[in-house]
Amino acid sequence: MTDRTPPTSSHPHSAPPWLIYGLGRSGRGVARFLHAEGLQAEWLDARPGPEDHALMQELGFAPGAVDRPYRTVVAAPGVPIDHPDLLALAAQGAEIIGEVALAARQRPSVMLVGVTGTAGKGGTTTLTAQLLRACGVAALEGGNIDPPLLDVIDRCEAAVVELSSFQLERIAATRFPVAVMTNLGVDHLDRHGSVKSYHAAKLHIADGQEPGDLLLLPPADTLSGEHLRPLLARPQVRHFEPHRIALADGTPVLDAADLPAGVHPTNAAAAVLAAEAALGKLGQRVPDLSGTLAQGLRQARPLGGRFEEVGRWREVRFIEDSIATRTIAVQSALEQARPPVVWVVGGRDKGAELAPLRDAAQGRVRHVIAYGEDGPRFAQELGFPQTTVAAQDGQAAMTEVVAQAVRHLPEGQGTVLLAPIGTSFDLFANYQERGAAFRAAVQTWISGQEEQA
Repeated sequence: MTDRTPPTSSHPHSAPPWLIYGLGRSGRGVARFLHAEGLQAEWLDARPGPEDHALMQELGFAPGAVDRPYRTVVAAPGVPIDHPDLLALAAQGAEIIGEVALAARQRPSVMLVGVTGTAGKGGTTTLTAQLLRACGVAALEGGNIDPPLLDVIDRCEAAVVELSSFQLERIAATRFPVAVMTNLGVDHLDRHGSVKSYHAAKLHIADGQEPGDLLLLPPADTLSGEHLRPLLARPQVRHFEPHRIALADGTPVLDAADLPAGVHPTNAAAAVLAAEAALGKLGQRVPDLSGTLAQGLRQARPLGGRFEEVGRWREVRFIEDSIATRTIAVQSALEQARPPVVWVVGGRDKGAELAPLRDAAQGRVRHVIAYGEDGPRFAQELGFPQTTVAAQDGQAAMTEVVAQAVRHLPEGQGTVLLAPIGTSFDLFANYQERGAAFRAAVQTWISGQEEQA
Protein backbone atom coordinates (compact mmCIF):
# COMPACT_ATOMS: atom_id res chain seq x y z
CA MET A 1 0.00 0.00 0.00
CA THR A 2 1.15 3.54 -0.59
CA ASP A 3 0.59 7.14 0.30
CA ARG A 4 2.98 8.57 -2.27
CA THR A 5 3.64 7.77 -5.90
CA PRO A 6 7.03 7.59 -7.55
CA PRO A 7 8.01 10.32 -10.00
CA THR A 8 5.84 10.39 -13.08
CA SER A 9 7.14 9.05 -16.34
CA SER A 10 6.17 9.72 -19.92
CA HIS A 11 4.21 7.11 -21.86
CA PRO A 12 3.95 7.27 -25.61
CA HIS A 13 0.78 5.22 -25.70
CA SER A 14 -2.67 6.21 -24.42
CA ALA A 15 -3.62 5.30 -20.90
CA PRO A 16 -5.97 2.38 -20.26
CA PRO A 17 -9.25 3.26 -18.53
CA TRP A 18 -8.19 1.81 -15.15
CA LEU A 19 -5.47 2.75 -12.66
CA ILE A 20 -4.81 0.71 -9.52
CA TYR A 21 -3.45 3.14 -6.94
CA GLY A 22 -1.78 1.27 -4.09
CA LEU A 23 -1.16 -2.45 -4.17
CA GLY A 24 -0.97 -4.48 -0.98
CA ARG A 25 -3.79 -6.90 -0.14
CA SER A 26 -6.61 -4.81 -1.59
CA GLY A 27 -4.76 -3.61 -4.69
CA ARG A 28 -3.58 -7.08 -5.63
CA GLY A 29 -7.17 -8.29 -5.38
CA VAL A 30 -8.27 -5.46 -7.67
CA ALA A 31 -5.53 -6.36 -10.17
CA ARG A 32 -6.50 -10.03 -10.28
CA PHE A 33 -10.14 -9.14 -10.72
CA LEU A 34 -9.61 -6.62 -13.54
CA HIS A 35 -7.37 -9.07 -15.37
CA ALA A 36 -9.98 -11.84 -15.07
CA GLU A 37 -12.53 -9.40 -16.52
CA GLY A 38 -10.27 -8.83 -19.53
CA LEU A 39 -9.73 -5.17 -18.59
CA GLN A 40 -6.50 -3.29 -19.06
CA ALA A 41 -5.02 -1.35 -16.15
CA GLU A 42 -1.88 0.37 -14.96
CA TRP A 43 -0.68 0.63 -11.38
CA LEU A 44 1.14 2.94 -8.99
CA ASP A 45 2.75 2.13 -5.66
CA ALA A 46 5.73 3.91 -4.13
CA ARG A 47 6.98 0.84 -2.26
CA PRO A 48 5.98 -2.24 -4.24
CA GLY A 49 7.34 -5.50 -2.93
CA PRO A 50 8.81 -8.31 -5.03
CA GLU A 51 5.45 -10.11 -4.99
CA ASP A 52 3.78 -6.96 -6.35
CA HIS A 53 6.22 -6.65 -9.25
CA ALA A 54 5.86 -10.34 -10.02
CA LEU A 55 2.05 -10.22 -10.04
CA MET A 56 1.88 -7.08 -12.19
CA GLN A 57 4.29 -8.58 -14.68
CA GLU A 58 2.31 -11.81 -14.76
CA LEU A 59 -0.91 -9.90 -15.43
CA GLY A 60 0.69 -7.66 -18.04
CA PHE A 61 -0.05 -4.42 -16.15
CA ALA A 62 2.50 -1.64 -16.64
CA PRO A 63 3.39 1.15 -14.17
CA GLY A 64 1.23 4.23 -14.57
CA ALA A 65 1.68 7.95 -13.89
CA VAL A 66 -0.29 10.69 -12.21
CA ASP A 67 -0.20 12.91 -15.31
CA ARG A 68 -2.00 10.35 -17.48
CA PRO A 69 -5.79 10.42 -18.06
CA TYR A 70 -7.71 7.52 -16.57
CA ARG A 71 -11.44 6.95 -16.46
CA THR A 72 -11.46 5.16 -13.09
CA VAL A 73 -8.89 4.97 -10.29
CA VAL A 74 -9.34 2.17 -7.78
CA ALA A 75 -7.50 3.39 -4.68
CA ALA A 76 -6.39 1.28 -1.74
CA PRO A 77 -8.13 2.02 1.59
CA GLY A 78 -4.92 3.21 3.23
CA VAL A 79 -4.52 6.11 0.81
CA PRO A 80 -6.10 9.26 2.31
CA ILE A 81 -9.08 10.64 0.43
CA ASP A 82 -7.31 13.99 0.03
CA HIS A 83 -3.97 12.62 -1.14
CA PRO A 84 -2.47 15.06 -3.68
CA ASP A 85 -2.11 12.37 -6.33
CA LEU A 86 -5.76 11.40 -6.06
CA LEU A 87 -6.80 15.04 -6.21
CA ALA A 88 -4.65 15.50 -9.33
CA LEU A 89 -6.13 12.42 -10.98
CA ALA A 90 -9.65 13.55 -10.14
CA ALA A 91 -8.91 17.01 -11.58
CA GLN A 92 -8.11 15.30 -14.89
CA GLY A 93 -11.53 13.65 -14.89
CA ALA A 94 -10.88 10.32 -13.17
CA GLU A 95 -13.45 8.87 -10.81
CA ILE A 96 -11.86 7.66 -7.56
CA ILE A 97 -13.45 4.53 -6.10
CA GLY A 98 -12.48 1.59 -3.91
CA GLU A 99 -12.70 -2.16 -4.35
CA VAL A 100 -16.17 -2.34 -2.77
CA ALA A 101 -17.68 0.01 -5.34
CA LEU A 102 -15.89 -1.91 -8.09
CA ALA A 103 -17.32 -5.21 -6.88
CA ALA A 104 -20.84 -3.78 -6.61
CA ARG A 105 -20.75 -2.36 -10.14
CA GLN A 106 -19.29 -5.42 -11.80
CA ARG A 107 -21.46 -7.93 -9.92
CA PRO A 108 -24.85 -6.28 -9.38
CA SER A 109 -26.57 -9.66 -8.95
CA VAL A 110 -24.70 -10.37 -5.69
CA MET A 111 -26.48 -8.94 -2.66
CA LEU A 112 -24.20 -6.98 -0.34
CA VAL A 113 -24.71 -6.89 3.41
CA GLY A 114 -22.55 -4.07 4.78
CA VAL A 115 -21.20 -4.06 8.33
CA THR A 116 -19.31 -1.21 9.95
CA GLY A 117 -18.76 0.25 13.42
CA THR A 118 -15.99 1.31 15.73
CA ALA A 119 -15.75 -2.15 17.26
CA GLY A 120 -17.33 -5.54 16.65
CA LYS A 121 -17.67 -5.21 12.89
CA GLY A 122 -15.34 -8.12 12.11
CA GLY A 123 -17.08 -10.49 14.51
CA THR A 124 -20.53 -9.40 13.30
CA THR A 125 -19.50 -9.79 9.66
CA THR A 126 -18.24 -13.35 10.02
CA LEU A 127 -21.15 -14.33 12.26
CA THR A 128 -23.74 -12.98 9.80
CA ALA A 129 -22.14 -14.94 6.96
CA GLN A 130 -22.07 -18.11 9.07
CA LEU A 131 -25.75 -17.71 9.96
CA LEU A 132 -26.70 -17.21 6.31
CA ARG A 133 -24.79 -20.35 5.37
CA ALA A 134 -26.60 -22.22 8.14
CA CYS A 135 -29.85 -21.17 6.42
CA GLY A 136 -28.71 -22.54 3.07
CA VAL A 137 -27.48 -19.31 1.47
CA ALA A 138 -24.24 -19.28 -0.51
CA ALA A 139 -22.78 -16.45 1.58
CA LEU A 140 -19.16 -15.44 2.08
CA GLU A 141 -17.47 -12.70 4.11
CA GLY A 142 -14.79 -10.33 2.87
CA GLY A 143 -13.73 -6.71 2.60
CA ASN A 144 -11.73 -5.14 5.38
CA ILE A 145 -11.10 -8.62 6.78
CA ASP A 146 -9.44 -11.36 4.78
CA PRO A 147 -10.12 -12.14 2.03
CA PRO A 148 -10.65 -9.02 -0.13
CA LEU A 149 -14.21 -8.70 -1.37
CA LEU A 150 -13.15 -9.15 -4.99
CA ASP A 151 -11.64 -12.53 -4.14
CA VAL A 152 -15.04 -13.91 -3.05
CA ILE A 153 -17.61 -11.98 -5.09
CA ASP A 154 -17.81 -14.65 -7.81
CA ARG A 155 -18.38 -17.49 -5.35
CA CYS A 156 -21.49 -16.31 -3.53
CA GLU A 157 -25.02 -15.03 -3.90
CA ALA A 158 -24.64 -12.82 -0.83
CA ALA A 159 -21.45 -11.15 0.36
CA VAL A 160 -21.19 -9.87 3.90
CA VAL A 161 -18.72 -6.99 3.76
CA GLU A 162 -16.76 -5.59 6.67
CA LEU A 163 -16.30 -1.88 5.96
CA SER A 164 -13.71 0.38 7.56
CA SER A 165 -14.10 4.14 7.62
CA PHE A 166 -11.29 4.27 5.04
CA GLN A 167 -13.24 2.07 2.63
CA LEU A 168 -16.46 3.98 3.24
CA GLU A 169 -14.83 7.21 2.08
CA ARG A 170 -14.87 5.89 -1.49
CA ILE A 171 -17.82 3.52 -1.90
CA ALA A 172 -19.57 5.91 -4.34
CA ALA A 173 -23.11 5.37 -2.96
CA THR A 174 -22.87 1.59 -3.20
CA ARG A 175 -26.16 0.01 -2.23
CA PHE A 176 -26.31 -2.27 0.81
CA PRO A 177 -29.88 -3.63 1.04
CA VAL A 178 -28.99 -4.58 4.62
CA ALA A 179 -26.50 -2.39 6.49
CA VAL A 180 -25.30 -2.74 10.07
CA MET A 181 -23.68 -0.14 12.30
CA THR A 182 -22.44 -2.03 15.37
CA ASN A 183 -21.61 1.13 17.34
CA LEU A 184 -19.98 4.53 16.96
CA GLY A 185 -17.07 5.62 19.11
CA VAL A 186 -13.75 7.34 18.53
CA ASP A 187 -11.09 6.02 16.16
CA HIS A 188 -8.66 6.99 13.40
CA LEU A 189 -8.41 10.64 14.42
CA ASP A 190 -4.92 10.59 12.90
CA ARG A 191 -6.62 10.05 9.50
CA HIS A 192 -9.96 11.84 9.81
CA GLY A 193 -8.93 14.75 12.03
CA SER A 194 -12.08 14.88 14.16
CA VAL A 195 -14.76 12.61 15.60
CA LYS A 196 -17.37 14.29 13.39
CA SER A 197 -15.37 13.53 10.23
CA TYR A 198 -14.79 9.95 11.35
CA HIS A 199 -18.51 9.48 11.98
CA ALA A 200 -19.33 11.12 8.64
CA ALA A 201 -17.23 8.49 6.89
CA LYS A 202 -19.06 5.72 8.73
CA LEU A 203 -22.46 7.14 7.75
CA HIS A 204 -21.70 6.62 4.06
CA ILE A 205 -22.81 3.01 4.55
CA ALA A 206 -26.41 4.23 4.13
CA ASP A 207 -25.83 6.58 1.18
CA GLY A 208 -26.92 4.11 -1.51
CA GLN A 209 -29.85 2.55 0.31
CA GLU A 210 -33.24 2.57 -1.38
CA PRO A 211 -36.76 2.60 0.11
CA GLY A 212 -37.35 -0.71 1.85
CA ASP A 213 -33.67 -1.33 2.61
CA LEU A 214 -32.79 -1.87 6.25
CA LEU A 215 -30.29 -0.03 8.43
CA LEU A 216 -29.54 -1.79 11.72
CA LEU A 217 -28.29 0.44 14.52
CA PRO A 218 -27.46 0.06 18.21
CA PRO A 219 -29.83 1.67 20.75
CA ALA A 220 -30.55 5.31 19.93
CA ASP A 221 -29.26 6.50 23.29
CA THR A 222 -25.77 5.25 22.38
CA LEU A 223 -25.64 7.51 19.32
CA SER A 224 -25.20 11.20 19.99
CA GLY A 225 -24.41 14.30 17.94
CA GLU A 226 -26.39 16.57 15.64
CA HIS A 227 -24.75 15.02 12.59
CA LEU A 228 -26.32 11.65 13.44
CA ARG A 229 -29.93 12.87 13.47
CA PRO A 230 -30.55 12.27 9.73
CA LEU A 231 -29.40 8.70 10.21
CA LEU A 232 -31.79 8.08 13.10
CA ALA A 233 -34.67 9.63 11.15
CA ARG A 234 -34.41 7.21 8.21
CA PRO A 235 -37.68 5.28 7.71
CA GLN A 236 -36.16 1.79 7.61
CA VAL A 237 -34.08 1.89 10.81
CA ARG A 238 -34.20 -0.90 13.35
CA HIS A 239 -32.31 -0.86 16.63
CA PHE A 240 -30.84 -4.08 17.95
CA GLU A 241 -30.61 -4.57 21.69
CA PRO A 242 -27.24 -5.71 23.07
CA HIS A 243 -27.47 -9.17 24.65
CA ARG A 244 -31.06 -9.68 23.39
CA ILE A 245 -30.68 -12.27 20.66
CA ALA A 246 -34.07 -12.38 18.96
CA LEU A 247 -35.85 -12.07 15.63
CA ALA A 248 -37.40 -8.80 14.52
CA ASP A 249 -40.81 -9.80 15.94
CA GLY A 250 -39.24 -10.53 19.33
CA THR A 251 -39.06 -14.31 19.00
CA PRO A 252 -36.09 -15.45 21.14
CA VAL A 253 -33.29 -17.22 19.31
CA LEU A 254 -30.68 -18.08 21.95
CA ASP A 255 -29.68 -17.03 25.43
CA ALA A 256 -26.39 -15.17 25.56
CA ALA A 257 -25.08 -17.68 28.10
CA ASP A 258 -25.34 -20.43 25.48
CA LEU A 259 -23.07 -18.74 22.92
CA PRO A 260 -19.70 -20.33 22.15
CA ALA A 261 -16.67 -18.81 23.84
CA GLY A 262 -15.44 -15.79 21.92
CA VAL A 263 -18.80 -14.90 20.34
CA HIS A 264 -19.91 -11.56 21.76
CA PRO A 265 -23.65 -11.35 22.58
CA THR A 266 -24.00 -7.89 21.01
CA ASN A 267 -22.51 -9.14 17.75
CA ALA A 268 -24.89 -12.10 17.86
CA ALA A 269 -27.90 -9.82 18.39
CA ALA A 270 -26.97 -7.73 15.36
CA ALA A 271 -26.05 -10.72 13.19
CA VAL A 272 -29.37 -12.49 13.80
CA LEU A 273 -31.35 -9.45 12.65
CA ALA A 274 -29.03 -8.89 9.69
CA ALA A 275 -29.32 -12.51 8.58
CA GLU A 276 -33.11 -12.45 8.95
CA ALA A 277 -33.34 -9.27 6.86
CA ALA A 278 -30.97 -10.62 4.20
CA LEU A 279 -33.03 -13.79 3.87
CA GLY A 280 -36.09 -11.62 3.27
CA LYS A 281 -34.28 -9.62 0.59
CA LEU A 282 -33.24 -12.85 -1.11
CA GLY A 283 -36.80 -14.18 -0.94
CA GLN A 284 -35.72 -17.27 0.98
CA ARG A 285 -38.08 -18.76 3.55
CA VAL A 286 -36.56 -20.93 6.27
CA PRO A 287 -38.86 -23.19 8.31
CA ASP A 288 -38.24 -22.73 12.04
CA LEU A 289 -35.96 -19.74 11.43
CA SER A 290 -35.31 -19.13 15.12
CA GLY A 291 -34.26 -22.76 15.62
CA THR A 292 -32.03 -22.74 12.54
CA LEU A 293 -30.32 -19.53 13.64
CA ALA A 294 -29.92 -20.87 17.17
CA GLN A 295 -28.15 -23.93 15.81
CA GLY A 296 -25.99 -21.69 13.65
CA LEU A 297 -25.00 -19.64 16.67
CA ARG A 298 -24.11 -22.73 18.71
CA GLN A 299 -21.80 -23.87 15.91
CA ALA A 300 -20.34 -20.42 15.20
CA ARG A 301 -16.59 -20.03 15.03
CA PRO A 302 -15.38 -16.75 16.52
CA LEU A 303 -13.07 -14.56 14.49
CA GLY A 304 -9.43 -15.12 15.50
CA GLY A 305 -7.56 -12.34 17.26
CA ARG A 306 -10.64 -11.00 19.02
CA PHE A 307 -10.52 -11.64 22.76
CA GLU A 308 -9.24 -15.15 22.21
CA GLU A 309 -7.75 -17.36 24.91
CA VAL A 310 -4.38 -18.46 23.53
CA GLY A 311 -2.99 -20.29 26.55
CA ARG A 312 -3.56 -21.22 30.17
CA TRP A 313 -1.19 -21.96 33.01
CA ARG A 314 -2.72 -23.03 36.31
CA GLU A 315 -5.62 -20.55 36.57
CA VAL A 316 -3.95 -17.81 34.54
CA ARG A 317 -5.61 -17.16 31.20
CA PHE A 318 -3.70 -15.45 28.40
CA ILE A 319 -6.08 -13.43 26.22
CA GLU A 320 -5.04 -12.06 22.84
CA ASP A 321 -7.09 -9.09 21.63
CA SER A 322 -4.48 -7.54 19.37
CA ILE A 323 -7.09 -5.75 17.28
CA ALA A 324 -8.34 -3.83 20.36
CA THR A 325 -7.06 -0.37 19.44
CA ARG A 326 -10.34 1.52 19.75
CA THR A 327 -11.54 2.77 23.10
CA ILE A 328 -14.83 0.89 22.88
CA ALA A 329 -13.08 -2.38 21.95
CA VAL A 330 -10.49 -2.10 24.73
CA GLN A 331 -13.22 -1.25 27.21
CA SER A 332 -15.14 -4.37 26.20
CA ALA A 333 -12.01 -6.50 26.65
CA LEU A 334 -11.40 -5.10 30.13
CA GLU A 335 -14.97 -5.83 31.14
CA GLN A 336 -14.81 -9.43 29.85
CA ALA A 337 -11.42 -10.32 31.38
CA ARG A 338 -11.51 -12.20 34.66
CA PRO A 339 -9.71 -10.19 37.39
CA PRO A 340 -7.09 -9.74 38.59
CA VAL A 341 -5.87 -8.49 35.20
CA VAL A 342 -2.36 -7.69 34.03
CA TRP A 343 -3.01 -5.42 31.10
CA VAL A 344 -0.53 -5.22 28.20
CA VAL A 345 -0.60 -1.85 26.38
CA GLY A 346 1.55 -0.41 23.63
CA GLY A 347 1.92 0.41 19.98
CA ARG A 348 1.45 3.72 18.22
CA ASP A 349 -1.18 6.13 19.49
CA LYS A 350 -4.02 6.90 17.07
CA GLY A 351 -6.12 9.07 19.36
CA ALA A 352 -7.93 6.62 21.64
CA GLU A 353 -9.65 8.14 24.68
CA LEU A 354 -8.01 6.88 27.86
CA ALA A 355 -10.39 8.24 30.53
CA PRO A 356 -13.13 5.64 29.86
CA LEU A 357 -10.49 2.90 29.95
CA ARG A 358 -9.18 4.10 33.28
CA ASP A 359 -12.73 3.87 34.65
CA ALA A 360 -13.34 0.41 33.16
CA ALA A 361 -10.06 -0.90 34.62
CA GLN A 362 -10.71 0.26 38.19
CA GLY A 363 -10.96 -2.71 40.55
CA ARG A 364 -9.98 -5.12 37.79
CA VAL A 365 -6.46 -4.24 36.65
CA ARG A 366 -3.62 -5.00 39.04
CA HIS A 367 -0.67 -4.01 36.85
CA VAL A 368 0.06 -2.57 33.40
CA ILE A 369 2.88 -3.81 31.18
CA ALA A 370 3.90 -1.19 28.61
CA TYR A 371 5.90 -1.78 25.45
CA GLY A 372 6.57 -0.02 22.16
CA GLU A 373 6.38 3.55 20.97
CA ASP A 374 3.52 4.95 23.06
CA GLY A 375 3.00 2.21 25.65
CA PRO A 376 4.89 4.00 28.46
CA ARG A 377 2.78 7.13 27.95
CA PHE A 378 -0.44 5.09 27.93
CA ALA A 379 0.60 3.45 31.21
CA GLN A 380 1.55 6.77 32.78
CA GLU A 381 -1.78 8.37 31.89
CA LEU A 382 -3.78 5.33 33.01
CA GLY A 383 -2.20 5.63 36.44
CA PHE A 384 -1.88 1.96 37.45
CA PRO A 385 1.29 0.28 38.75
CA GLN A 386 3.37 -0.38 35.69
CA THR A 387 6.40 -2.05 34.16
CA THR A 388 8.01 -0.93 30.90
CA VAL A 389 9.52 -3.34 28.40
CA ALA A 390 12.26 -1.65 26.39
CA ALA A 391 12.89 -4.26 23.65
CA GLN A 392 12.56 -2.81 20.14
CA ASP A 393 12.17 -6.13 18.34
CA GLY A 394 8.55 -7.23 18.19
CA GLN A 395 8.98 -10.87 19.18
CA ALA A 396 11.55 -10.05 21.86
CA ALA A 397 9.19 -7.43 23.27
CA MET A 398 6.31 -9.91 23.54
CA THR A 399 8.56 -12.55 25.09
CA GLU A 400 9.54 -10.12 27.82
CA VAL A 401 5.96 -8.85 28.17
CA VAL A 402 4.68 -12.35 28.99
CA ALA A 403 7.51 -13.07 31.44
CA GLN A 404 6.94 -9.77 33.25
CA ALA A 405 3.17 -10.12 33.28
CA VAL A 406 3.01 -13.45 35.07
CA ARG A 407 5.24 -12.16 37.86
CA HIS A 408 2.39 -9.88 38.85
CA LEU A 409 -0.04 -12.79 39.26
CA PRO A 410 1.80 -14.68 42.01
CA GLU A 411 -1.34 -16.52 43.12
CA GLY A 412 -1.40 -18.31 39.78
CA GLN A 413 -4.80 -16.98 38.78
CA GLY A 414 -6.17 -14.10 36.78
CA THR A 415 -5.74 -12.83 33.21
CA VAL A 416 -2.89 -11.55 31.11
CA LEU A 417 -4.70 -9.37 28.58
CA LEU A 418 -3.20 -8.00 25.37
CA ALA A 419 -5.56 -5.13 24.54
CA PRO A 420 -2.91 -2.71 23.33
CA ILE A 421 -4.76 0.58 22.58
CA GLY A 422 -2.12 1.56 20.00
CA THR A 423 -1.73 0.37 16.42
CA SER A 424 0.82 -2.32 15.65
CA PHE A 425 2.91 -0.30 13.22
CA ASP A 426 5.75 0.60 15.58
CA LEU A 427 7.13 -2.95 15.94
CA PHE A 428 4.92 -5.11 13.70
CA ALA A 429 3.57 -5.16 10.15
CA ASN A 430 -0.05 -5.46 11.33
CA TYR A 431 -2.21 -6.50 14.26
CA GLN A 432 -2.15 -10.15 13.14
CA GLU A 433 1.63 -10.26 13.37
CA ARG A 434 1.48 -8.67 16.82
CA GLY A 435 -1.08 -11.24 17.94
CA ALA A 436 1.02 -14.09 16.56
CA ALA A 437 4.07 -12.80 18.45
CA PHE A 438 2.07 -12.72 21.69
CA ARG A 439 0.76 -16.24 21.08
CA ALA A 440 4.25 -17.55 20.39
CA ALA A 441 5.59 -15.92 23.54
CA VAL A 442 2.78 -17.42 25.61
CA GLN A 443 3.36 -20.93 24.26
CA THR A 444 7.12 -20.68 24.79
CA TRP A 445 6.65 -19.48 28.36
CA ILE A 446 4.11 -22.22 29.19
CA SER A 447 6.38 -24.89 27.67
CA GLY A 448 9.22 -23.64 29.86
CA GLN A 449 7.09 -23.90 32.98
CA GLU A 450 6.01 -27.44 32.08
CA GLU A 451 9.65 -28.49 31.60
CA GLN A 452 10.53 -27.18 35.04
CA ALA A 453 7.60 -28.92 36.71
